[in-house]
Amino acid sequence: MTERELDAAGITDPVLREAYDHCRRLNARHGRTYFLATRLLPVERRPAVHALYGFARWADDIVDALGTGADTARRDAELAALERELAKGLRDGESAEPVVRALADTARRYGIDHAHLADFMTAMRSDLVVTDYADYAALRRYMHGSAAVIGLQMLPVLGTVTDRETAAPHAAALGVAFQLTNFLRDVGEDLDRGRVYLPADLLAAHGVDRERLRWSRDTGRRDPRITSALRAFERLTRGVYRQAAPGLSMLEPVSRPCIRTAFVLYGGILDAVAEDGYAVLHRRSVVPRRRRAVVAADGLARVAAARLR
Repeated sequence: MTERELDAAGITDPVLREAYDHCRRLNARHGRTYFLATRLLPVERRPAVHALYGFARWADDIVDALGTGADTARRDAELAALERELAKGLRDGESAEPVVRALADTARRYGIDHAHLADFMTAMRSDLVVTDYADYAALRRYMHGSAAVIGLQMLPVLGTVTDRETAAPHAAALGVAFQLTNFLRDVGEDLDRGRVYLPADLLAAHGVDRERLRWSRDTGRRDPRITSALRAFERLTRGVYRQAAPGLSMLEPVSRPCIRTAFVLYGGILDAVAEDGYAVLHRRSVVPRRRRAVVAADGLARVAAARLR
C-alpha cells in the first residue's frame, strides 16, 4: 500500500520515498484513529497527511521525553535543532531528518503556509515551561499553535468547494476539538508529565485544583467534584465540535469521508469517557473496536459514493 500511495502522489526520489514511509509508520503506530481516517482519503493525498502527522509527532515526542532522563534544557536544545532543520528543509528541500524532508516536500506541493509550522513550534516550546492554564482563553492561545494550525495545514491537502478563507475557521476549530478530546482522555497521563490542560478556573468552579487531581490519581479514589469538572470540560469540547461541523460540507467530496470519520471517532472518545464514568484519572477510555469498524465501514461507503459522483 505504501508504494501505491507514493506512486499515485508522484513521489519518485528513493530518499524522499523512505522519508514519507517513515512518517506513515509513525502515523500507523501512534495515531490509530487518525491513521484509520486517513485510509479513506484518495490514495495520492495520503502521504501528505502522513508527513504532517509524522512531523507533529516527532516534535511532540521531544517535548514529552518522559522517562528518558532528558531535562528541560536538553529538550529545548533538541527542539531548537529541529527548528533549524525545519528552516533548512523549507528553504532548500533538504534535511537529514526524514520527518522534515517529507514535511518540506508536502509544504511545497500543497502551498502550506510556513507561518503555521512556526506557530506549531512555538507551542511545542511553550510546553517545556508552561504546566497549567489559568482560563480557557489562555488555553486557546496555546492551542492556536498546537492544534488549530494542524487543521489549517490539512486544508490545502483536503481541498475545499468554497474559498479557503471561509473553511479555515471550521478547520481550525476541528483541530482544537480533537486536541480538547485528547486532553480529557489523557488527564491522568498529562498529570504524570507535570501538566494540567484543564483550565484552572473551570476546575475551581467545581472545587477542584491540581492537588485534588493528584490525590485522585495517586490513590485511585473518585471525587464527585472532579467528575463534575470533567463533565463540564466535555460539554465545552462538544461545543467546539459544533463550531467545526459546518466545515465538513465545505471540503471536496472525496475528502469528506475521511474527516467525517475522524469527527465521529474522536467524538466517540467523548462518549467513551462519559460511559466510563469520567474515570480518566485512573484509566484511558477507548472507542470499542466494533464501533470503530462500523464507522470505518460507513466511511468506505461514503468514499465509494463520492467517487461515483
